[in-house]
Amino acid sequence: MESWVERARRNAAREAVKLVENRFTVGLGSGRTVSQAIIELGRRVREEGLQVQCVPSSYQAMLEALEAGLKLVDLYSSPQVDLTIDGADEVDRRLNLTKGGGAALTREKILASVSKRYVIIVDEEKLVERLGSRSPIPVEVIPFAAPAVKRRLEGYGRVEYRTGSGKLGPVVTDNGNFLLDLYLDGLDSPEGFEAEVKRIPGVVEVGVFTGLADEVYVGLKDGNVKKLTRHG
Repeated sequence: MESWVERARRNAAREAVKLVENRFTVGLGSGRTVSQAIIELGRRVREEGLQVQCVPSSYQAMLEALEAGLKLVDLYSSPQVDLTIDGADEVDRRLNLTKGGGAALTREKILASVSKRYVIIVDEEKLVERLGSRSPIPVEVIPFAAPAVKRRLEGYGRVEYRTGSGKLGPVVTDNGNFLLDLYLDGLDSPEGFEAEVKRIPGVVEVGVFTGLADEVYVGLKDGNVKKLTRHG
């Protein structure tokens, strides 16, 4: 039986996909909520004859998009994206985000930066007062630098190598890097934290996204979808 969270994610995804227009280049984030958007976008392509091309942020998104019958391109052929639909692990009141639970944070942030419109889809449990209060903050690091970066990050809180099922050892991102998960009680200044961590040699990207999201569609437990915008 479908849970309310799954239903909320699907509802939010449907609202976001309504923003896609004919001949759009669409960026695809990664994760379970984005999977719902990919399915819905594939349905619109089949049933409405919508013509779009998509830039996936991960191998997962690429495979799901192909299965949905979507045309894929990359940033070499389409360096600017009309709309990117992505998920998030946490969203604060100012639409700052914690991302990277699916290990695709670097490519997702690149897509966000080249998109005319960056739209986030979540269920209501992802709304928080302070980033880092509910989910760890991922940091993608070059493997050679991982021990040194880990020591630096331990000045903020507990740090663990991301491990996963299917292989022994640390998770390796699509870029060939490691992930460190930083556990905090919450960030007072997401912007300051993002800038500080990015300055550590060996850090590729940090899973704090500040000032990037234009809109957030929040699937609610009661079946409705709430739209949040950065400017009100």
